[in-house]
Amino acid sequence: MIESAVLEAIVQPTRRRILDAVRTEERSVGELVEHLGMSQPGVSRHLRVLRDAGLVTVRTDAQRRLYRLRSEPLRELDDWLEPYRAEWSARLDALGRHLERTAPGTDDPPVTEETS
Repeated sequence: MIESAVLEAIVQPTRRRILDAVRTEERSVGELVEHLGMSQPGVSRHLRVLRDAGLVTVRTDAQRRLYRLRSEPLRELDDWLEPYRAEWSARLDALGRHLERTAPGTDDPPVTEETS
């Protein structure tokens, strides 16, 4: 089962932007401050929430702390969402078939230059 801390962490748009920023490479707090246009204390508070939820890891490199995405909790979320995606996909497919069957003029022959 997915941890509620993960859902609570990703509901906040700034935290999702941080996850996007650390998805492909490690980033320092300073880089995130610049990227987000926020204060260092604000970024640090968001990073603490993400770290506590297990969504980022941190390593120290001399004086810097480098953050990187930890994707396992997001995979768990993706696994949890899969049955809902399948249900919506089936419903949307059924809606598409219904709309094709009931669209006006679907039984009419196509208009050509000869019939117009």
